[in-house]
Amino acid sequence: MSYTALYRKFRPQEFQDVKGQEHIVTTLKNQIKAERVGHAYLFCGTRGTGKTTIAKIFAKAVNCEHPADGSPCGNCPSCQAIASGSSLNVIEIDAASNNGVDNIREIREEVAYSPTEGKYKVYIIDEVHMLSIGAFNALLKTLEEPPSYVIFILATTEASKLPVTILSRCQRYDFRRITIDTISKRLAELMKREQVQVEPKAVRYIAKAADGSMRDALSLLDQCIAFYLGQNLTYDRVLEVLGAVDTEVFSNMLRKIMKKDISGVILQLEELMIQGREPGQFVTDFTWYLRNLLLLQSSDNMEDVLDISSENLALLKEEAEMVETIQLMRYIRVFSELSNQIRYAVQKRVMIEVALIKLCKPEMERDYDSLVLRIEQLEQKLEAGIPIVSLAGAEQEKNKGIHVSKDASNKEAPAVKLPRAVPEDVQQVIKNWRSILEELPGGLKNYLRMARPSMTEAGKLSLILEDEVAEAFVNTQEHQEELRAAMAKKTGREIPFKIVLNENSRPVEETYVDLEKIINMEITIEEQEEL
Repeated sequence: MSYTALYRKFRPQEFQDVKGQEHIVTTLKNQIKAERVGHAYLFCGTRGTGKTTIAKIFAKAVNCEHPADGSPCGNCPSCQAIASGSSLNVIEIDAASNNGVDNIREIREEVAYSPTEGKYKVYIIDEVHMLSIGAFNALLKTLEEPPSYVIFILATTEASKLPVTILSRCQRYDFRRITIDTISKRLAELMKREQVQVEPKAVRYIAKAADGSMRDALSLLDQCIAFYLGQNLTYDRVLEVLGAVDTEVFSNMLRKIMKKDISGVILQLEELMIQGREPGQFVTDFTWYLRNLLLLQSSDNMEDVLDISSENLALLKEEAEMVETIQLMRYIRVFSELSNQIRYAVQKRVMIEVALIKLCKPEMERDYDSLVLRIEQLEQKLEAGIPIVSLAGAEQEKNKGIHVSKDASNKEAPAVKLPRAVPEDVQQVIKNWRSILEELPGGLKNYLRMARPSMTEAGKLSLILEDEVAEAFVNTQEHQEELRAAMAKKTGREIPFKIVLNENSRPVEETYVDLEKIINMEITIEEQEEL
């Protein structure tokens, strides 16, 4: 006999077996008991939450010969025929492959015929959002006024794609993601019936990895059991099968990042990749780990919210005291951006390595969080008595291959040669430079972000660009007028300027005066999307 997957074998056949959707089950049962059954239902929700299952149970219940408390008996010929898929009263349609006008016209022709047995003909249209516009229009009239013996149940994971005319004709039911506790309890119950030994910690991890989907949880559990057939299923074995990473690994990774140990971080990632861990899963789990740390810092009563063991909770509390909140928010932002990019990336490992290096080196970024961290690092060095300017000079000499002794590093670096005076109107432009950029259209703004404000000997503002494409784009008359208008709006006067291409091979700061370092610029905090 062929093997049946767990999610098919244990698909609920009665309302009482459905887990996590009590608000929907109760409503449907009450409608059946009161004989207030509607003609069109819309089931919305993420995958694996029971939309099709409840639709089939509902179809059995309305046609059952001996319903009990609104649920089907499961024993009458009608219930058995529907359960086996041989009933002519229940028609399942996959809208992903039957999404044309002709398919809907067939339904309109079929509904004219009353059921040969039972009370209702039930049409279950799965993934209904895949129907074409013409198919939706063809369905409208039939959906609004079907014969008394016809019930439509539309199921979708993307209700936002449905026309308003369809939504207004249906009773809408939103299926919730199933909680980790509910999934864990159900899996443990089924494993007892299957006589499979599974650690509670392993079951809970599978429930968490399922992300609110009972079907995904059963599929993952099925995969793990098949890999270790006939053996006890432990937490470590589940991690190995799913390509996941243990919490202790994240703890070690975070401590290395905080120490700015780039080589240690990369080596640890190398070990994970050699072990066959899934890169995308690592990014998701590490982001979740950082989120738990942030929650612990945010409130003293988060122990009940965090779904982790007492050992891991103690470790998290220790690390929550070691890292600053603004650091955590930056780490989460970087990895959240990475999770969006890595989905379609070919070199996933390279992208993870770049993100980890960013976490270790905030100076690689110019956002507000990174700027604050860099300032904090400078303050710490100053408190420790380390001369920052001297260190910078020593670093430059080191890069040139010249050995710098401790005595030499304490000598003052030569002063930067400054212009005699910076005109007031140029100062106003530099102080408001970030705000001026925000007034510009997207393409011009992006190119001017790379510009280095400087000044000619005659006191005229110069914008230095190192990219020929950027210089050619900005130097057009149209774009110069846009920039001139933005400057005038902020400063109240027309500021003369010129666009200069740095054609020398030498760095900009060695050829031109960098006004950003001379004049205090405003700090613009850009609103970021919520994580």
